[in-house]
Formats: sequence, structure tokens, C-alpha cells
Amino acid sequence: MTASTPTPSMGPAPTGALPPEVSTLRRPAAEPVVRTQGTGTGSALRLRGLRRSFGGVLALDGLDLEAGPGELLSLLGPSGCGKTTALRIVAGLQAADEGCVFVDGKDIASVPAHKRDMGMVFQSYSLFPNLPAIDNVAFGLRLRGIGARGRRVRATELLDLMDLAPHAAKYPHELSGGQQQRVALARALAVAPKVLLLDEPLSALDAVVRVQLREEIRGLQTRLGITTLFVTHDQEEALSISDRVAVLNAGKLEQCATPAEIYTRPATPFVAAFVGSMNRVPGELRHGVIEVVGGRLAVVPGADNPVTGSAIALVRPETVHLAVDEAGPATVVRSSFRGPVTRVTALLTDGTELHADLPSGLAEQFQPGRRVQPLYGPDPVMVLPSP
Repeated sequence: MTASTPTPSMGPAPTGALPPEVSTLRRPAAEPVVRTQGTGTGSALRLRGLRRSFGGVLALDGLDLEAGPGELLSLLGPSGCGKTTALRIVAGLQAADEGCVFVDGKDIASVPAHKRDMGMVFQSYSLFPNLPAIDNVAFGLRLRGIGARGRRVRATELLDLMDLAPHAAKYPHELSGGQQQRVALARALAVAPKVLLLDEPLSALDAVVRVQLREEIRGLQTRLGITTLFVTHDQEEALSISDRVAVLNAGKLEQCATPAEIYTRPATPFVAAFVGSMNRVPGELRHGVIEVVGGRLAVVPGADNPVTGSAIALVRPETVHLAVDEAGPATVVRSSFRGPVTRVTALLTDGTELHADLPSGLAEQFQPGRRVQPLYGPDPVMVLPSP
């Protein structure tokens, strides 16, 4: 979701000097790290029963979600799953049909956007084209009644924090995409908001800048201890920087857990299929074991698995290995070089494609036409009923 005009951070407008929470972040000459609030000092955010429809389309269907103080929580899901709608409801840019938004235990659902004390960064940067970087950063402070000197001090410190001090007088069109997004982030942080909202802020950047900036965002968020909601459709992005990831699908929460748990112990078939790559291998399920072409796999205990009969095993490519075997039940059909890892695809005798992520040096022996024996890892797998 993009916006045509910037929405500065919201909150009550103080007058006079800078308030304590907006005080200097200037680094001493001998100290490379800024003064921090410390992780865990942010505000608690809680969403309860959020529902929102657009015409006949249900964007959110009773969403319940919590972000602890100082936590970076990512909302991950496909387009149209409701993640940006949830973010805009928290910001006050849209109203929920039902449900409540709590910040530090206070229901703010009826509080207008400009009084919510939120900072928001959009996908499209949304900088004022007629203002230089320093005035873009200071814009929210001006709305809060901070004096000219205080605004300039605060904006200068944040530009320095973002390594943008030499570009303070430049206009947005004179900055690169990464620099523009750093200015947008500095503007959101300028008013020390209780909650930072990031709506796919990196999707318009090239791959190298995207990786660099997401690491910078995570570093700043951790040092400042600010509670953050990060909306993205990029799995790698969500898994690499989040304390927890909330996976949404059709307006509902599928799972909210740490990145490692989301990846290794998906709670639903949707999460298993959406996060990372997954083989779908048909087989026969008997007494907690599924027999597939070339092996037998243990099934995740306690999961919502079929009890018996035809089923589909969900197997990660990195847990599959191959052995050269001229009598093996699979034939290599292609390989895809991915740097340190090569994805080798083999065709099983039942017509199923099986992907194996192998070290690139090892994968060279598996040329198209080579007969192989699949070797499955020991980890239990989730299974689905056969169609």
C-alpha cells in the first residue's frame, strides 16, 4: 500500500522546548553508539477482534494479535491477506468495523490518527518534494509545536544517525531510493513515537540496498527499544529481522511465533506451504509413518494429520539428500545453481518432482539423466490428505 502524501508521526502537541523523550541522540566523539532506550522499554500493542470489510470483501476477520514492549513483529502474508489493512487501522488511517486497538492497555480505536503517537513509513517514501531532507525530518516536530532551533537540532541528530548528514540540504529528487527511505525513517523517529509502523518500506529498493537497509532498521529498532509492526510479503525479510512473525491468510491469523518456529514447526498447512520451499510427496500413511517413493518418514506427533490412508508429505528441500544409484527410483531432470547451494530436481517413478538443496560442490555429480536414491532427513513431517 502506498500513499501520495506523507503522514508524520501523530501525538499530542507539546509547546516550548523539546520534551525528554525527544531529547538529543547526538553521539559523543569517542562513542560510536547512540544513547538508547533499551529493548523492552517500548509500548505494548494489542489488537482484539479486528474486522474490516471493503464492499463484499472481508479484509480482516476477527484478528487478535499482540506485540510486546520493544518487539519487532512482522505481518507476513500474500497480497490481500489483510496485513496492510491491520497496519492502517493501528495508525488510525482506517477505521475497523469491529474490534479494538490497545496501546499500553488503553483503547485508542476512537482516537484520531494525529493523536495516536505513531510513526509510519510508507513503501513510496512519501516525502515532501519541495522540502530538503532536514525539513522533511523536522516536519512532525513542527506540527507538535517544537521551536525552530529544537527542530533543527533533532533533525540534524537523526540525519547523522542515518549517515545522511552530508545530504541534509538535498531535496528528495537528489537522493537515491535508499537515502529517501532513510529520510522517511528519520522523520518517523523524530517525534519518538510509541509504536513504529513500517508498510513494506523496502519493496521499492534494489536487492543489495534492501538487505543493507533492513539490517539498519533492525539495528536502530533494537537500540531504541521501540515497538514496531513491519508489514511485508517477503519471507526472507520477515524471518531475518523479526522477534516474531504473524502469518496472515484471508484476514485471519494462521500462526504467530518466532522465525525459527514458523519455519521448522508450521502450525497449519498454509504456513508450511507459504513460508519457504516445500516438497509435496504423495504416500501412504500408517500408524504415524508415511511411506513414500524411496523411503519412510515419521509424522509430526499431535499435528492435525490424517490418521491413515493416502496422504501428502510436506518435506523441506534442505532435508532431502541424494545418492547415485543406477537402480534408484528417481531420475535427475535439472539443477539450479544458487551460490553455495544448488537445487537439484529429480523425478520420482510416480511422476512427482522432488527438490533437494545440496552443497554446490556436491551437486555437480547429479547431472540430468542420472538415476538416484532419495535420502530423507530424520525430522518428522506434516502431512495432508490426498486430494
